[in-house]
Amino acid sequence: MKKHGMINRDIAASLASFGHTDLLVIADCGLPIPSNVPCIDLSYQLGEPAFLTILRAVLDDFQAEKAFIASEIKTQNPEIEADVLTLTNTDYISHNELKELSKKAKLIIRTGEATPYANIVLQSGVIF
Repeated sequence: MKKHGMINRDIAASLASFGHTDLLVIADCGLPIPSNVPCIDLSYQLGEPAFLTILRAVLDDFQAEKAFIASEIKTQNPEIEADVLTLTNTDYISHNELKELSKKAKLIIRTGEATPYANIVLQSGVIF
């Protein structure tokens, strides 16, 4: 059994398959999931697990060189925005652009988060 890092076997296996510039989405419970993108759905009730809980756990085990969040988060969810900005090198795009970008993702992790615009696209970096 693993002692450290991501212990969810589906997430751990998926993260191990990522290469430089591959895209990973961590989504709230309302983001549309494109039919061609694999989704690991962690939600079990409204609000759980929280977006930030999963984002932090993923970032402990995943090298992200860049992140994209919806610019609408600035006015609709500034608390989540503030935490995201402390965790990642973040660029703003429109929510519609984020939904289009999610169609190119290698994986979507769906949380139970139920606050506006609590979604992020992480671009995989390299560890050297």
